[in-house]
Amino acid sequence: MLQLINLSKNFAGKPLFTNISWHLKKGERVALVGENGAGKSTLMKIIAGLTEPSSGEIQFARGAKASYLPQDGIVTSGQSLFHEARSALSELLAMEVELHRIGLDLERLPHDSPEHDQILMRYGELQEQFRHGGGYTMEAEIGTVLKGLGFVQSDWARDCGEFSGGWQMRIALARLLLQKPDVLLLDEPTNHLDLEARNWLEAYLCAYPGSVVLVSHDRFFMDSVCSRIAEVWNHTLADYHCNYSRYLLQREERVTALRNAKRIQDEEVEKTEDFIRRFRYQANKASQVQSRVKQLEKVERIVLPPERKRIRFQFPEAPKSGKSVVELKGLTRSFGDHVVLNKIDLNIEKGERVALVGHNGAGKSTLMAVLAGGEFQGGERIIGHNVSMDYFAQDQANALDQSRTAYDELYAEAPYDMVPKLRDILGAFLFSGDDIHKKVSVLSGGERNRLALAKMLLRPSNLLLMDEPTNHLDLNSKEVLLDALKSFDGTVVFVSHDRYFVNALATRVVEVEGGGVENYFGDYEYYLGKKAGTPAAATAAPATPGSISPEAAGDPSPALLPPQNKEVRLKDREEEKRRKRDDQSRQKRMGEIEAEIAKVEKELAVVESEMNAPGFFDDPERGVQGGERHAELNARLEKLYEEWEELSV
Repeated sequence: MLQLINLSKNFAGKPLFTNISWHLKKGERVALVGENGAGKSTLMKIIAGLTEPSSGEIQFARGAKASYLPQDGIVTSGQSLFHEARSALSELLAMEVELHRIGLDLERLPHDSPEHDQILMRYGELQEQFRHGGGYTMEAEIGTVLKGLGFVQSDWARDCGEFSGGWQMRIALARLLLQKPDVLLLDEPTNHLDLEARNWLEAYLCAYPGSVVLVSHDRFFMDSVCSRIAEVWNHTLADYHCNYSRYLLQREERVTALRNAKRIQDEEVEKTEDFIRRFRYQANKASQVQSRVKQLEKVERIVLPPERKRIRFQFPEAPKSGKSVVELKGLTRSFGDHVVLNKIDLNIEKGERVALVGHNGAGKSTLMAVLAGGEFQGGERIIGHNVSMDYFAQDQANALDQSRTAYDELYAEAPYDMVPKLRDILGAFLFSGDDIHKKVSVLSGGERNRLALAKMLLRPSNLLLMDEPTNHLDLNSKEVLLDALKSFDGTVVFVSHDRYFVNALATRVVEVEGGGVENYFGDYEYYLGKKAGTPAAATAAPATPGSISPEAAGDPSPALLPPQNKEVRLKDREEEKRRKRDDQSRQKRMGEIEAEIAKVEKELAVVESEMNAPGFFDDPERGVQGGERHAELNARLEKLYEEWEELSV
């Protein structure tokens, strides 16, 4: 389908990648990964023909074409959403026009005309092409794609210019999917999609008949869609025929092997150079010296790129709060005549990690703002005992003062005792050296988000309200934020469109839909399972106190709820208690394993130190015993790591 032959690209004399040779088969779904600035987007633009390579060539299969979706920057206007999407099917539309014209010609021409049979044959061929290309189902296909990407039918007649930037990118994605190119190039396609749209796109790409190359910071999405990972690293393209999770393990093994190979090579080079220095001026060693010099010239040096930088931080220890952290009773929030939250009941308890889910516009951010102290029209919000909250809004990065430097932005809000720690905090978020004196206005989206997160470390709080904290963060940064939130000993309520992040963090899912909320006491997979298994449950009656349904508009008391709903609610609560017990037991065992790992590693270090000591292997029996002990400790360590990994999933 696609082949890169000795492809190179330089910027300002520096190589981005060098002599890449790479092959993409029909139907393959590949994720391009690598550090920010490694050249992923540039490589996709080269394949799409939007950027010229410095050298090398690209070969496509005969008749194949590639289409590219950038991260952002596409804006359309001037026609309705439906007609904009329909215009992507230009070839089918041209066939439709020609079929109509030929049909009129056939009506006009007599049956015995010499042209009649020729035109009829053309009509039959064109009709078959039109049918095979999906011409008779194209309007249904357009509807499927638009609905899957989150557009409701009332949007179809709206002018494209009325849609905001995120929805503009959805329009561009819809056009691209409808075109069905042989090679689909997607640069961060999930950036502007909610969880429902991501799930739909995931299923669509898994069934896509052509080849897909994508860049994404959504780990779950890559695991589900891609069966091959291509890493732009060290100026080349390295292939891993596996999903993203497996790639992380294989990459670590590869890098370790490369480090070992470089260490061995460096030792050999040092020995050779030492020989040359010692015997360079001795006539009887001249031929050997020259041989060593030529040998050195032929050595292809192993070059290791710099180690990946990682954020390392922990939230301050949370003050103790009461059992109930924040409670909403019959709360209503509306904007004019539009009621977003309709008499909802919701109670957040100490230690919970609650994910708010729902389609775009359902009211997740509105609910988050109300929890953070925003205004509402009816009902009450009750803040628990000794609760101190910190709120990370969806546009928190935009609230930073553009005229300040990164350091000054932290300094302006830091308590006196935190001022000496500001450089350490900035360093933990990858602001080092002169970076701390950069103006906020010149920082990238990811840097601004990291700075906004850093501000949350200035004061201890026991309730974190976080609306899309993962926006603009790369995979490594998301992982570190996830680890920090998992170890946070307070309460977390968050919104995220990253399914892996939600599934790994949430202990409870609250669905915001139709003005109400519904509780699912488990992770995101549990929520999906409940939704798939009981489709009628949400419409029959609320399963938990926070639900709102047409039947509940009169706000009946729990005693009036149908008996089966009481049973469901009690069952959910019991299941949540069991999950909490299991989680506590799992965390305890993980702590025991970590302590055992540290103990075994310490013992292994002692054994290795003894074995490396001069004369250790002079005694054969001691050497055999040392080797057996070393192998035994390594085997024990491997089993401990395997058990830890199983528990951490």
